[in-house]
Amino acid sequence: MAATSDAAASETADDADDDGPVVKLLSVGQALQGTVKRITEFGAFVDIGVGRDGLVHISELSTTRVAKVSDLLKEGQAVTLWIKKLDRDRNRISLTMIEPGQRTIRDLQVGEVVPGTVTRILPYGAFIDIGVGRDALLHVREMAEGFVAKPEDVVKSGDAVEVRIIEIARRRNRIDVSMKGLRPEPEPVQSAMEETQAAQTAQEEAEYEDRFAEMEALTTMQVAFLKAQERSGVVLPMGNNKKQKRNQSHKKRSSQDAIIERTLSSQGKK
Repeated sequence: MAATSDAAASETADDADDDGPVVKLLSVGQALQGTVKRITEFGAFVDIGVGRDGLVHISELSTTRVAKVSDLLKEGQAVTLWIKKLDRDRNRISLTMIEPGQRTIRDLQVGEVVPGTVTRILPYGAFIDIGVGRDALLHVREMAEGFVAKPEDVVKSGDAVEVRIIEIARRRNRIDVSMKGLRPEPEPVQSAMEETQAAQTAQEEAEYEDRFAEMEALTTMQVAFLKAQERSGVVLPMGNNKKQKRNQSHKKRSSQDAIIERTLSSQGKK
């Protein structure tokens, strides 16, 4: 009764032998030993000892892409399988050679963040093992928001990383991933160099002393002539003109004050 009401969960099958019929209980996820009976383009029929053969589809032979069933299986070969689906109404048993719980490319979703390990480094990126039997491609442009010159600047072989699924091409068995937004961004090398250069320039400008800044206004020809002399090694007698002018102005005011004071004094005596 239970077998007829819940065929997807379990099913009974009779297997006649010399000792009489043997009843086996089948359930989804159950491990079985079988023998390959017939190979087709779309999969293989396997005798699992229940009176009817089960079908393992080509997509269920491995987590990696399989071009031909005969590349993995031969008639008469003993194999370990698991029951993937039971269909009592159509009298079918679907099998898989992929252990239950193991993820495949069919389980992935775009946008999903998964852990992985860097397996290979190439000039254009790195391959990441994300546990689905097929390495994902992390292109160098997906390693950071900014410019990355070489993949080795960001990841090394054997590194444990987190990546985001950005594209899945199941027919080509290809997975593209990205690390953008999942790790601290590296300091751009170009910006650091620019900051260093700017600091050096500012320091040089602060230390530079224009020896002609305190001079009275000169003509363009005069300035050019004086600077040419300086570059030639001629030492120019450069005094502080502003200071000299201030001293002269102070002396002039003092002299005027003395004259005024003597004039007032003589007028008082009269």
